[in-house]
Parts: sequence; structure tokens; C-alpha cells
Amino acid sequence: MTSALHSPVGIDDPWLNIGKHHLVSRLLLGIEQYTDPALVAKVLEASGTDVFITTYDLEQTRGSLLLDDLDQKIELSRYAWIGTTSFAYSADVAVRTAHHLRATLGLDVIKLDVRDAGNGPDGPATITAARQLLADGFSIMPFVHPDIHVALELQDMGCSAIRLMASPVGSYRGISDPETMRRCIDALSVPAVVEGGIGSPAHVTEAMELGAAAVLVNTLVAQAEDPVAMAAAVRQAVSAGIPAVQGS
Repeated sequence: MTSALHSPVGIDDPWLNIGKHHLVSRLLLGIEQYTDPALVAKVLEASGTDVFITTYDLEQTRGSLLLDDLDQKIELSRYAWIGTTSFAYSADVAVRTAHHLRATLGLDVIKLDVRDAGNGPDGPATITAARQLLADGFSIMPFVHPDIHVALELQDMGCSAIRLMASPVGSYRGISDPETMRRCIDALSVPAVVEGGIGSPAHVTEAMELGAAAVLVNTLVAQAEDPVAMAAAVRQAVSAGIPAVQGS
């Protein structure tokens, strides 16, 4: 059952008001793995997402698409722009990346990722970075394991939404512990986003049925044989899960 804290809103209503943005689409799409701006444009269109997520590798260890190239293929003004610290492996790098995104692109909404050596979320480092970024006036959505105590601490600090890891990033395993995920979602009074290890459209629907406000996918679409078709499929999967939640 969906808790009173997660009373469903209509499909066309914002599920999250963050910074100056009002997010309606329940599907978020990572684009760090792409090299072709034209493909990114098609994937974003097929997904129906209303968010454009951009990052910067502060330590210059990875290549990324240039915004100038993307701007030639995508009408970027259609999207709510948010930043991400997805290449950060320490709280310091995450904080400095967020400030770089603010200084260069004016982004105050941050998808906060601080990863450990296994590429999973580093809870203590995430809390440290979140505390600093909130003090610096950012609106943030941190990525953590579905640990109720950590999630509630971040919520109580003032995070706008909490992103919960379903299973190891890129593993395609889906939601490894649905009951723990449900309990964590139900304990929160801010929206929960499920991501990490999402391996099929069915996993996307399951996340919505467990009470997630939205789902973020990356590898599932980026590494698909036909990324555009997969983006459309996960869009439909999100919509399929919403009536189940509303009827619970």
C-alpha cells in the first residue's frame, strides 16, 4: 500500500518542485555513456523526459559530450537543466564539481553522486557533501542505498528528493530487495527516485509499483541494441506502473 506521505498525484502534475523547476515526467535519463549527440537527441525525445542532466569530470579522466555539439542537435531550452556529480569519488570532488556547474552553467539543482571504490553510493561521504552543498544554497537529490536511517538523515537535512539504489550500477539485476525498498520509500516524506541496476522495462514498472515517484535509467537504454526503442519502452513502463500505485 502507498503511505499517506506518498499520496499519488496526477500523471500530468509535477512530482517534484525543485529550484525553479517543476518536474512532470517520471522518467529521468542519464546521458554520460553516449558519444553521438544526434542519438542523445532521439533518445531524450523517445523517453519523454523533461530533464537534461549534465556533468563535468573535474579530474579530466573521462571524455564527455560537448554542450556545443549537443546544442546543435537538441532544443535544450525545452528541458529543465540539472547537474550531476556522477564522476565524483570523494565528497570534496562532488562539492567542487557542483560549484563548477554553478559557475559555468548557472546550475543550482544537483543530482548528487559520491561513489565508493565499488561504484556504489558512499553514504558517509554523500552526507558530508550534501551538508556542504545545502549550506551553499544548492537543491540536491542524493544517491544512497535504501537505508532508512541514511535516507531520513538526508531528508531531514533538506534534500529535495532521495535517489535509492535498486542494485549495483550497470548490473541489470533490478530491485534486489523489494521489501526493503518499499519500506524505505514509505518512510520518506520527500519523493523517492529508484535507479541503479535497472535491467528491463519490467523493473521500471516494479519500481513505480513499490511507490517510487520516478525512475532513473542509464545503462539499460545506452547499451541497448536500439537505444531509441528502449527509451520508448521504459517510458511506457513508467506509465504502466503509475495506475497500480494510484489504485493502492
